[in-house]
Formats: sequence, structure tokens, C-alpha cells
Amino acid sequence: MGIKAALPRYELYLYSAVLAGALIWAGSWIFEASSDNVNRKAFKASVKPGWHYFGRKMDVADFEWVMWFSTFRNHILFALTGHVIFAKIFTLLAPKHRSLTFAVYGGLAVLVTMGWTFMALVVSHCIILYSVALVKKKWMCFAAGLSTLASIKLEPYNSWQEALVTGSFDLQDVLFYGGCGFSIMRCMSFALENCDRKEGNYSFSDLLKYNFYLPFFFFGPIMTFDRFHAQANNTQLTRKEREMWNITTKALVHLGIILVVDVFFHYLYILTIPSDMNLVNKLSDWCLAGLAYSNLVYDWIKAAVMFGVINTVATLDHLDPPQPPKCITMLYVFAETHFDRGINDWLCKYVYDYIGENHDKIFKELLATVCTFAVTTLWLGPCELVYIWSFFNCFGLNFELWVAKLFSIPPFSMMENAMGEAMSRRIRGVFNAANFWAIVLYNVLSLNSLEFAKLVGRRIIFKGFPLSTLSVLLVTYCGVQLVKERERQQALLEDPDPVKPVDGGKEKAE
Repeated sequence: MGIKAALPRYELYLYSAVLAGALIWAGSWIFEASSDNVNRKAFKASVKPGWHYFGRKMDVADFEWVMWFSTFRNHILFALTGHVIFAKIFTLLAPKHRSLTFAVYGGLAVLVTMGWTFMALVVSHCIILYSVALVKKKWMCFAAGLSTLASIKLEPYNSWQEALVTGSFDLQDVLFYGGCGFSIMRCMSFALENCDRKEGNYSFSDLLKYNFYLPFFFFGPIMTFDRFHAQANNTQLTRKEREMWNITTKALVHLGIILVVDVFFHYLYILTIPSDMNLVNKLSDWCLAGLAYSNLVYDWIKAAVMFGVINTVATLDHLDPPQPPKCITMLYVFAETHFDRGINDWLCKYVYDYIGENHDKIFKELLATVCTFAVTTLWLGPCELVYIWSFFNCFGLNFELWVAKLFSIPPFSMMENAMGEAMSRRIRGVFNAANFWAIVLYNVLSLNSLEFAKLVGRRIIFKGFPLSTLSVLLVTYCGVQLVKERERQQALLEDPDPVKPVDGGKEKAE
């Protein structure tokens, strides 16, 4: 059905009221659980004294958030600020060589931070994959790249390589695996793009310039080589109208979000509570549903802010980096679910779209998704939890195609065509609501634990049936319809006249 499927305004207002009331209700349960159990022994390691102004402890269970915006905030700001100043000076002095200056600063920063052995390890990865790239065989590039990636993800090879890095500091493990992992993925992108180049080869210096761009080096996001090479070597450096104003506004918004999240952590211990299964078993169904949903929302916010900070620096360098992921609240299909748009773009370009092509053939889609999640499993680090996460998300993606194929053939297609567009949207919304919770349950296990995900699923689907099950689905249905309305209005803005004459004057809804 097309984008013309509008619902009555009063119905949308009702959906908004139900959704807002449910979120407040679930939030009150989480607040009560946080306040009543603040001094639990299980909370001691992850609930620490917070801001003096609030007089409350705060949730500090997420190492990444604390690292970025508390413990190592000044170190990260210092490195990124140095990059901005260094890049700006040399962009003005030698715009033709700005990609080289990016790499020089990035290489020096990596060398000072991690030492020469780590630097030599990363460069050796670059040499190996550059050598394979010269052969211009994609299967060889994949084989070499995935083998190199496996060497830092599987024992005993990863421990041996990590032992080469001298020194000892709190971020060493994070920077080692982040730096090596993203570096290998970038080298694979370079190799695969070199295979597609019709004449000649890209130079080794092109690979080093691409790989040692500091803002992307340790934490991503990944920008495919073709895009980076074109943008970093562009000498016509101009700003769009109000671009600096937009960059400043985004930076201030990110700062505001960081402060808001820290304030919330004083009142809602959404990260610590799921780790205490004794407490979780005593919580209400609404509280569990709220915890599962809020954990995914928080993970999206974290990704959006962390990548947003890096993207702000990249935008100052006249690059167009991968955007933050789509908000989990806006997702009701597996095809759009991702938490790292850079990795998602990489996988889509080189694996998923390459194998699946138009994604309308069942067996091709199955092969494409299996290969995509196989690479993703290796990227995340093979373990039981990752295997389970990959299997269910791969199944969800394929199941969507199977259902779409089923309902595109008679009698289902005839039934949908016979009903109004608004009614079709409502029926689809019911299925989308169930799909949304499949996405939540399949992904919350990777954020918290398998035990927590199983408990949430068991309580909402089985023990809570029918009251908790139907009420949670009703609230989700309201949210899905509001998202669909937003998408409808956005589509109308992009194409105000979606009904166009085709086939000699007949009209067809796009």
C-alpha cells in the first residue's frame, strides 16, 4: 500500500496519549526499583556516587560511556582537538596534500599512544592486504582479510599479537582490538575497491592515508575507501550555506544529550538492574518491558553521540561520514536494524547487496544474510552469545521476506487490495508491533545477557499472557502507527504528488 494511507487525526492523538502514558508508567516502575535497591550488594560495583547537586548515586555500568565522557574524556578531547587544529592549518597551507597531513598526524598519535610494536603490527596488516589487492581477485581479498581479522579475534593468535603491544594502561585492550579490527576492515575495503578499478592500482600511500585518519582509527565509523578517497582528495573545499551553524548546533545537541543521559543515570539504573537476576525476577512485567526497551534506546543514543562527536570532527575536515544509526523506536523491520551505520554500509556494499542483488529471491537472500552474519560474527568475536544473536537476526531478516512473498500472492494480495489503505495500514501495524518486540528480544541479549532476554520473553509472551502480552503489543502498535505517520509525512515532503499517470492515463500509487 502507498504513502497515502492516512489515519484520522483523533486516532493519532489517541495513539500518542497511550504511548506517553505507558512510557511514564514503565519509567515509574524502573525509578522505584532503582530507588529501593540503590544499596544492594550487587549494585556496589556499578552504582557509584554521582553529581553532588542531586545527592544520589548514578549508574556507571557502561564502560564505554564512562570512558568517553568521564575517565578519558580529556585525553580524547585533546587528541581530536589537536587533529582539528593540525588539519585546519595544513588544509590552508597545502590543500592538495591534506589527506597526507591527516595520515601523518594520525600515525604519530597512534605511535605515541600504542607504541612502535602496535604500529608495526597495523602496518604489516596493511602490507599483507595491499599485496593481495594487487592480484585483483575479490575472493582472495576476502580470504586474506577475513583470515587477518580472525587472527585478532580467535585464540591463541589474538593473545600472541596483543602481547606484542608494550606498556600497560586501562584502554590498551580497547584500543588494540578497536584499532586492529577497524584497520583490517578498512584494508579490505581498499582491496575490494582496487579490484573494481579498471586501470592500474591505488598506491600503498593511498591505503595509509585512508587507514590512519585519526578520528576513525580506533572507534570508527568505517567509511568505505571509494568515498573517503574521493572526499579527502577533493581540493574544491567550500561550505554549504549555514553549514558551520549546523555543525555547531549538532555539537551543542550532543553535549546536551550527554548531560541528559548522565542525569537519567542518577534516577534510572537501566544498565545495572538487568545484571542482578535475583532482583529482576521480582520486577513487574511492565518494568521488565521498560528495561528491555530502554536498554536498546540507550545503546542507540550512545552510538549516536559517540559517532556524532567523531562525525563532527570529520565534517570539519570536509568529509561526509556515515550518519548515526536509525533510532530503535523507529524500527519495526529487521531490514533497517543496525547500531553502527558504518559497518552496516560496509556489509551491505561488499556482502549483502553484492550477493543478494535485488533481495527478491528467497534463496539468494538466504545466502546473502548467512554470509553477512557470518562476517558480522567474526567481526564481533565468535562466542555463544554472538552465535545466538546472529542466528535470530538472520532468521528475522529472512522471515520478513518469506512473509512478504506469501502476502504478495493470491488470495492474500486480493484481500489487501479489496480493503482500504487505512485498514491495511492498521493490520500491518499489528504484525509490525510483534516484529518490533522480536527485534528488541533478539538484540537485548547482546546488550545485557541471554538470561535477561529469556526472562523478558518468558514473562511477556507466556506468563504474562493475555494481559501483559496484549497491553505491551497495544502500546507498541500505537508507537508503530506514529512512526508510520511520520514516514508518510516525510515521503509526502519528498514527493508531494505520489500518484502519477502511467499506462496511457491510468493512475498508480507509488
